[in-house]
Amino acid sequence: MSAPHRSHLVHLVRHGQAAHGWVDHPDPGLSEHGCLEAEAMAASLGTLGRRRLVTSPLLRCRQTARALEDRWGVEAEKVSSVAEVPAPDLDGRMAWLQEALRSKWSELPAQQQRWRQGVLGFVRSITEPAVVVTHFVAINVVVGAALGREEVVCITPGNCSVTTVEISDGQIRVVELPGGQDSEVLVR
Repeated sequence: MSAPHRSHLVHLVRHGQAAHGWVDHPDPGLSEHGCLEAEAMAASLGTLGRRRLVTSPLLRCRQTARALEDRWGVEAEKVSSVAEVPAPDLDGRMAWLQEALRSKWSELPAQQQRWRQGVLGFVRSITEPAVVVTHFVAINVVVGAALGREEVVCITPGNCSVTTVEISDGQIRVVELPGGQDSEVLVR
């Protein structure tokens, strides 16, 4: 007898606006505006009811997740698998990022490909409804895998936007993209 078919929703939240640019600071927190974005996101997702809450260990994600922690009375799990894509130190980071964002995963070094597999492995392993506060590229990893895309960037999630995917038996399906982006349009 086979195991019952199980599926659940995972809401991927991009962190709020950072106080400093990613190329200017190794681990910036949220700006004032980013804090307001986090509160608005928590007001929206908070109505879902308490669920597993996961965050990247980086400060801007932890501060974004704090709005849901306060609302639900939970502490977010800090998971390095959903941290920012590994990149060079601050010097040279912008040039590297611009090139990487125009690339396909197969064109990037092994370090970034291993990181990608770590993101996917973690998301596929989630066994209950969850909210994951993470980063632009990590969200693109999940959506790209769900849509069978190899580009590093296939959607443009804004700060504190929510991308909803369904996990079913380790498979990822896009349920809702932020800002009215249409997953059918994204498939080429």
